Amino acid sequence: MGQAGWTRREFAGGVALLAAVVGMPAVVATLSKQDEADAPSDRQRAMIRDISQLVIPRTGTPGAGDVGVGDFVILALAHGLDKSRMPLARDTAPASVAGYLRSDDSLRHLDWLEAELDRAANGDWMGKPDARRAAILERFDAEAFAAKDHPWKTVKGLILTGYYTSQTGGAQELRYELTPGRFDPAVAVKPGERAYSSDWTAVEFG
Repeated sequence: MGQAGWTRREFAGGVALLAAVVGMPAVVATLSKQDEADAPSDRQRAMIRDISQLVIPRTGTPGAGDVGVGDFVILALAHGLDKSRMPLARDTAPASVAGYLRSDDSLRHLDWLEAELDRAANGDWMGKPDARRAAILERFDAEAFAAKDHPWKTVKGLILTGYYTSQTGGAQELRYELTPGRFDPAVAVKPGERAYSSDWTAVEFG
């Protein structure tokens, strides 16, 4: 997809991309409830791209924003990946979600996250210098993971899933070995050694 804003048709058609990335049959996603109101604004699309890049920045390999993880997150949220379309438990969710719930009590994550980061920035989060944006997100992340039930955990989990199931994350950031291959029941791991993308027990999301 280009850098211009998404059309409604492009957003609805994105199910094929989501299905291909997560290995979900397209018919399952197609039959799931779709809401055109979930199509992102240009600002939200840019924001989730930049958030993804801050969560997994560019190092020796491209960062999450570089490889389009933001768009994966948008589609994943719209189609309920990682239970993102489940009703929130109002007694444990932060009070700030109240104005961003659908009629079924599921959360419009992008609308909520946009408002939360702008509030934390005392204005326009997107307009702040990079270091300031990173500091705000770091504090927001710490507060979220200190809470029992917080929507940011879902968004961050999808960023990590999107990145480590991408070609860059799965075959460059992680070590990839096609299976079936040789079985080694006990392998010495040296400090700094990369995990294998085909060994999901060695990959921690969150």
